[in-house]
Amino acid sequence: MTITTCGPCPTQSENLALIRRAYDAFRTRDVGALLEALAPDVEWVHPDSMSDYDLGGTKHGHAGVKAFLAHAPTVVGGMLLEPLEFVESGDRVVVFGVRHVTSVSGRTEQLSFVHSWTLRDGRAARMEDVFDTAAFKRLIEQ
Repeated sequence: MTITTCGPCPTQSENLALIRRAYDAFRTRDVGALLEALAPDVEWVHPDSMSDYDLGGTKHGHAGVKAFLAHAPTVVGGMLLEPLEFVESGDRVVVFGVRHVTSVSGRTEQLSFVHSWTLRDGRAARMEDVFDTAAFKRLIEQ
C-alpha cells in the first residue's frame, strides 16, 4: 500500500499517475483528457440519494460520464475538486479530498469527499464518489 499527498512525487505508480491526470483534466474542464483515463465501459457511481437531482446512481460508459458532466452545471453553480491524499493498494486508488461547491445562488462551501477508483488494463473502470449528501443537498437547495 502506498500513501501519498499532493505535490511533487518523484516515484509513483502508473495507476496513481493516471488518477492524478484525471483530476487535472477535471480541474481544467478537459473532458477528452478525462475520458482518456476512463475505460470505455466505466461505471461512474454517485450516492443514490442524489437521484432527485439526476446526479445519483451509476452512469455507464463515456456517454454516461459526459451526460453527467453536462447536467451537473444545471444543479450547481460551480465545483472545484481538491484531492488531498492518495492511497493505493493493488488495482485500487482511494482519494480523500474536499470539493468547493458553489450553489446556483452563489454560496460556496467546502465539502469532504472520498473517491474510490478501481483500475483495469491501465484505465479507470469504476469511480465511486462518497460524500455527505445531506450537506450537499442543503447547499444546492439554497
